[in-house]
Amino acid sequence: MKVEQDPNLSSGSSLDHRQRHERGRAARRLVPRGGHAEWAPAPDRPDPIDLLEAQARDGNPELLPIRYGRMMASPFAFMRGSAIVMANNLVSTPKTGIRAQLCGDAHLLNFGVYASPERALLFDLNDFDETLPGPWEWDVKRLAASFVVAGRDNGFDAADCRGAAQASVASYRQRMAEFSEMGELEVWYSRVGEAEVKGLLSSARARKRTTKKLSKNVQKARGRDSLQALSKLTRVVDGRLRIIDDPPLLVRIPEEDEIRSQVYAILESYKRTLQDDRRRLLDRYRFVDAARKVVGVGSVGTRAYVVLLEGRVEDDPLFLQVKEAGASVLEGHDLSSTHEHHGHRVVAGQRLMQAASDIFLGWLRGPAGRDFYWRQL
Repeated sequence: MKVEQDPNLSSGSSLDHRQRHERGRAARRLVPRGGHAEWAPAPDRPDPIDLLEAQARDGNPELLPIRYGRMMASPFAFMRGSAIVMANNLVSTPKTGIRAQLCGDAHLLNFGVYASPERALLFDLNDFDETLPGPWEWDVKRLAASFVVAGRDNGFDAADCRGAAQASVASYRQRMAEFSEMGELEVWYSRVGEAEVKGLLSSARARKRTTKKLSKNVQKARGRDSLQALSKLTRVVDGRLRIIDDPPLLVRIPEEDEIRSQVYAILESYKRTLQDDRRRLLDRYRFVDAARKVVGVGSVGTRAYVVLLEGRVEDDPLFLQVKEAGASVLEGHDLSSTHEHHGHRVVAGQRLMQAASDIFLGWLRGPAGRDFYWRQL
């Protein structure tokens, strides 16, 4: 995580290590650790349902029942789909004034294992729709709260839930202390790989069942590629590959549909936001098919598409996901994006926060003025 000092606390990168250390101590005196222990709703706190309904106004109304149905599955599912509610709750909490690039939705299921461009498995954040620079405390608090809510959902008692939350923030504190003693490039290249995750579990004397589950998830991550998606999402019709209809979660866009032409036009323009070598690579693929796809929990209702491309030989597919990017839930609380384009905001935040990011990350504004970002499915 790249930390950006607030101008009120520092004069910028000219500060040396000792001066930065003292600034941190001053911030702690300003807001002691105990100042984060309590929370009470503000008198003018908006109704959570009003916030969710306002957020959904620009989405697809046909998909809202799916979104709310997924959120109603459990308290944790509701938390996953209501980042805007917690963002409003956090506004009134104490802040040291030190800012970082935030995920904006840092619950525990937005961390996972994925393959780097070099095909190494990494453990990191994987959702950046709400990313924005803001108070570092907000991501840490949402993550800790998610351990408690998920723990309750899974039948753990209060002591276990409290212990999990405390372990998460203790780990954060430890890693920040370690990073403070490292050089800038050393921090930049720091990452959590497959070996580190297995080491953490073994050091914690994980149960055999937990270790077995990790191995299964690692194998699943290794097999998650375009060939796997090809077998799951397509079939051959009249000698040609077609995405399979599975309404309302996956709806193929017919050849004559205007949206299909728009998606194709956006694809050609989006390539210009890629590095030259990656654009040349993508130019070697041809457009085959496209479909509307329902994704996530809180994202249900936003415009999202999957695009199937094919290389010069058979069994050489590439699936790209096109997802609408709106304003971050963190905006409007004395925070604003430095990017005019919300797709650019998401891509820039992901590249800043992830140890390694998808080579096809890009963005574009669509014909109707909506912002989108692209990545591999």
